[in-house]
Amino acid sequence: MKAENIEDIYELTPLQKGILFHSLYENESQLYLFQQLYSVPNLNIDVFEKAWQLLVDRHTILRTGFYWEEIENPLQVVYKQVKLPLNQYDWRNLERVEQENQLESFIDSDRKLYFDLSQPCLMRLTLIRLTDDYYQFIWSNHFIIVDGWSDSLILQEFVQIYEALSKNKEIPLAPTRPFRDYVDWLQQQDISRTEIFWRQALQGVKTPTPLTYIEKIGQSPTQEERYDEEIIKLSSTSTQAIESFAIQHRLTLATILNGIWAILLGRYSRRNDILYGCTVTGRPVDLDGVESIAGVFVNTLPIYVNIDIEQPLLSWLQHLQTQLVETRDYEYTPLTEIHGWSEVPRNLTLFESYVVLENFPISQFVKSWGRGTNLEIKHNKVYYRSNYPLNLVVYPDEELLIAFSYDSRRFEIDTIAGILKDIEILLQQLIINPNLQIKNLPFSTPKQQLITSILEKEALGVELFQI
Repeated sequence: MKAENIEDIYELTPLQKGILFHSLYENESQLYLFQQLYSVPNLNIDVFEKAWQLLVDRHTILRTGFYWEEIENPLQVVYKQVKLPLNQYDWRNLERVEQENQLESFIDSDRKLYFDLSQPCLMRLTLIRLTDDYYQFIWSNHFIIVDGWSDSLILQEFVQIYEALSKNKEIPLAPTRPFRDYVDWLQQQDISRTEIFWRQALQGVKTPTPLTYIEKIGQSPTQEERYDEEIIKLSSTSTQAIESFAIQHRLTLATILNGIWAILLGRYSRRNDILYGCTVTGRPVDLDGVESIAGVFVNTLPIYVNIDIEQPLLSWLQHLQTQLVETRDYEYTPLTEIHGWSEVPRNLTLFESYVVLENFPISQFVKSWGRGTNLEIKHNKVYYRSNYPLNLVVYPDEELLIAFSYDSRRFEIDTIAGILKDIEILLQQLIINPNLQIKNLPFSTPKQQLITSILEKEALGVELFQI
């Protein structure tokens, strides 16, 4: 690194340290990769490139590389000047079917490209021209620099800059703050206060909630690692009904989906005490201007809940929401620290599944910008992989998307599809009969119906979620 091009050097956040460790240790190109696909008609290439370069100039995290060799604590290095990494391809001479095949191949190969974490900028931009006025835009970045919330922020600013440059107008962006300000804020927090909270929250937990009953039988650990995704899309009518229900009963969508997943985990693991992960935005409300900072703030926290099967679903969800709200003051706590404060041994993971509610409806954003502007963007697909085997991801939109990213070595596609069906059924039941006792909730898959049948024949005193 050239000293004259260095703007700043500071430590990593605990989350970044964890990501760096797993990225280097696993040596897996698709781990912690965000890849988003967009369709863009009528694009001005020069303006497009200039707008993205201005974003790199604006946000320090987009000019950041990482240094870890021969030092005890790794550092992130912000460079003053970094050239935008933009690749362009022209496929106009290819037939449509060939374009589609080549695009699928390119997307797969892009996922397998390693990021050199020592070099900025840790994102790749690719424009593929399919016709004279139609492009595919592929935006890939490493999770160590920006999370999903920041992706949305960057995209929003890109569109604003693009529009302003296209019309030769002043760029309407408010000042931003460097990511270092968040790192400094973290270092000022009292970690002992969070220790007391998390020790109490996880008291009595000695093992993670098992996924044994929904895993493949005879799975081979030597099989090549592969992550797949299954998605269901609820109708706009169903989505509106869920949103109206949430408003009426003062629940958040996050509470509803967390609650349903906890209940399903209880059913699948045959337990009443459930431990799973929940991803939070992690942006502290007491850090002025935090909404304008691009970086990685998101954190995954353990949620330990008791499922009282005699309780009506609605009142149980209201109690869960109170519990989730209590974690907000401690959501910046490093997961590795929380693990150490729990009774779960270090050689075991705290949890193997987590829930994330993406609170940035990109498709709605790009639709609104597509009306009456020079730039029309269509969000096609997002790809993201973590190191957990089962990830429930919810995308708020006019039609709610519910997805599972899962390790296909451990789970059958039919099992994942059945779980998604169970989620859909429980959402319907919540709206139709919110005061139904949890023990009476129906399930769709034959396996769960069989479990229910067996349980009904069990002797009194045996918990519903046990066989």
